Amino acid sequence: MIAPFYSSNPTHLVAVDCIIFGFSRRSLKLLLMERHFEPFKGELTLMGGFVRDDESVDDAAKRVLREYTGLRMGYLEQVGTFGAVDRDPGARVISVAYGALIDYEKFHTELNTKHNSMWVDVDDMPRLEFDHNAMVRVALAKLRAQISTMPVGFHLLPQYFTLTQLQHLHEAILGEKIDKRNFRKKVQELPFIEKTDYIDKSSSKRGAALYQYNSRAYRKTDKYHL
Repeated sequence: MIAPFYSSNPTHLVAVDCIIFGFSRRSLKLLLMERHFEPFKGELTLMGGFVRDDESVDDAAKRVLREYTGLRMGYLEQVGTFGAVDRDPGARVISVAYGALIDYEKFHTELNTKHNSMWVDVDDMPRLEFDHNAMVRVALAKLRAQISTMPVGFHLLPQYFTLTQLQHLHEAILGEKIDKRNFRKKVQELPFIEKTDYIDKSSSKRGAALYQYNSRAYRKTDKYHL
């Protein structure tokens, strides 16, 4: 309901769109859906929805993330607002975009069938409808800027991970190779990446040491750079 003192002003719809990234092996994945409704029925887009009357914009983004992935936890951060007049052929819609990082292994795969969704490699991103390609570019640029100064990438890893997995994650996000020796040297200097007593023997008989992220130790760290 519009209050009388706002009745002379135009009204617009407000939506949220989630750029949902996951990491598998050596590639950064992006979750897309083939729309089963208009506009752009049958075309590819990001996951999104309209902000309801009883929720904040942040809460709407959390709801969309939960509905399409089955997950409540993870990294979710606003990356920008998109409000071109003609961005949506259905109405004047202003969308707030959120970048989301989830553990690919914990994704509820049955939701792909329910929502007609799919994972694609970021490097092979197809043409998306609306201004969703631009949203992905903004979210990816922000993620690349943060990966060397903030531990955002740990949301894409399992609880216990090898240093090889961590390096592959950084390479997938940055889109470039990293020197193995220098990378591991820097990791060893970080107090919030802890070596555990667990061994991963999936790739060799000798196995590789498993590490974990300590968020409490990170909060006590003044500087972080990889």
